[in-house]
Amino acid sequence: MNEIVKALIERRSCRSYRKEQIPDEILSQILKAGMYAPTAMNRQSPIMVVLQDPDEIAKLSRMNARIMGSDSDPFYGAPTVIIVLADRSIPTCVEDGSLVMGNLMNAAHALGIGSCWIHRAYEEFESEEGKALLKKWGIEGEWRGIGHCVLGYAVEVAPMRPRKEDWVRIIR
Repeated sequence: MNEIVKALIERRSCRSYRKEQIPDEILSQILKAGMYAPTAMNRQSPIMVVLQDPDEIAKLSRMNARIMGSDSDPFYGAPTVIIVLADRSIPTCVEDGSLVMGNLMNAAHALGIGSCWIHRAYEEFESEEGKALLKKWGIEGEWRGIGHCVLGYAVEVAPMRPRKEDWVRIIR
């Protein structure tokens, strides 16, 4: 089997991370894969904000948990959080940002890094608290939160689950 297809099939969401930070050279490769995700009409509407400061991650984790009505860490202790935002004036901003998220997670897996898509970025960055964070980080403009790609070394790899039988329908 082709190694890229094999990696796509084997990637799993990671929900338990070691505290060890991922090296910059690996992070750079993951981010580059995100930068090369397809976007409608090559508008490149998304941006990625990388958090590795434990205090900033903890603040965002608390916001995210509050939105989902929990007090647990929705980022599962991951040492890196990539926030994908997209220019809300672009009609395909959600699709563009989603493709970036997919590229980030697949590249991470190919490089031996665990990842997971964490939701609620939309709600976070619609709030005044979220807008204040963007301003603090020097991010101006009208951005829509797409998702958080949490990254780190996995404590354990989730097993592959069977696929449903009627997943594909070919009409000829």
